[in-house]
Amino acid sequence: MATAVLIAAVVGGGVLVLMRRLFPVKKAGKLIRYAAGTMQGKTVIVTGANSGIGRALTEELLKLQARVIMAWSVRRFCEEISQEESKIDVLVNNAGLYQCPHMTTEDGFEMQLGVNHLGHFLLSHLLLDLLKTSAPSRIVVVSSKLYKYGQINFDDLNSESDYNKASCYSQSKLANLLFTLELARRLEGTGVTVNALTPGIVRTRLGRHVQIPLLAKPLFYLASLIFFKSPLEGAQTPLYLACSPEVEGVSGKCFANCVEEELMAKATDDQAAKKLWDISSRMVGLTD
Repeated sequence: MATAVLIAAVVGGGVLVLMRRLFPVKKAGKLIRYAAGTMQGKTVIVTGANSGIGRALTEELLKLQARVIMAWSVRRFCEEISQEESKIDVLVNNAGLYQCPHMTTEDGFEMQLGVNHLGHFLLSHLLLDLLKTSAPSRIVVVSSKLYKYGQINFDDLNSESDYNKASCYSQSKLANLLFTLELARRLEGTGVTVNALTPGIVRTRLGRHVQIPLLAKPLFYLASLIFFKSPLEGAQTPLYLACSPEVEGVSGKCFANCVEEELMAKATDDQAAKKLWDISSRMVGLTD
């Protein structure tokens, strides 16, 4: 028993030290207040709205009197939206998977690429006409700072020859930023803006596939309370991009803690963004 406690203390202490090194400054917990009725009469679509950041964002939007629609199966959902809705003011591409075991979607896409990038790529494309007729309107894309560790493998975008769950996640988050860049270019002059964000480390179920030693879990949980944002705190930047007048007309940028974020060169590569767009279009069946 004493040995087990010692091991837990050592492992847990290592977790705390690692957290301290990764996040030397305490989490940003500022909550922004908006006037009641800020989003009155606005229709907002949110993917991944059943938990984590998406759920907290939805709750805040409802408080601001927005009409929130939670997205599901992409093509069928878009067909129904096009038939039943006369406008969309905001589309929030939030749904995500993190470092899951190797799986594929029903279309045969590597799961993280399919959910984090291709699903949102297709959803945004299928709703573009409605977004344009609803202008001024906004698209918000949730990425991650882990894009920094990603590379777009154009020769094997679907990770068929080799699967590394961490690399695939980072690739999908870099893809979010390149998608935002190219979409913003294509939407110039339409009245539709698109911006990305990195929410930081948030206490959600996104990391449910990450294996943590049993003895270290209590201390890891404690560390998460100290260093991680709550879902509500994590929802502040997407909420800001969805409804703040400060970003009206701003497009093709990335934000963190409601402030524009400087990105690495690989996330602002116009040629890579166009190439990824073309490949993604073929993969989801928009082009031959």
